[in-house]
Amino acid sequence: QVQLVESGGGLVQPGGSLRLSCTASGTITIYSINPMGWYRQAPGKQRELVAVHGSMSANYSDSVKGRFTISRDNAKKTVYLQMNSLKPEDTAVYYCNLDRWGVDYWGQGTQVTVSS
Repeated sequence: QVQLVESGGGLVQPGGSLRLSCTASGTITIYSINPMGWYRQAPGKQRELVAVHGSMSANYSDSVKGRFTISRDNAKKTVYLQMNSLKPEDTAVYYCNLDRWGVDYWGQGTQVTVSS
């Protein structure tokens, strides 16, 4: 079993920054080759990919490129999402994801609200 716990969400003004963290725990081993990433879901919309970090590279949705940075600490089993220049349209519940050879694990989600 794997549990993913997110933290770092909150309320921020447009143009501000937040850093999300997600730490995995459990009895199974997580390898650097297993992608970890972030998705988000805004009210009335489908869940969408924000960024994913594989063993060698990171990929981003076009809407966050240049503003968000994903990083990973394999020793700590933690993935981070640094979000800069936040916009109101970034408001959503952000979910951490682990893809362990086709089996998806999800965190409980953390709310990010961008508003003045």
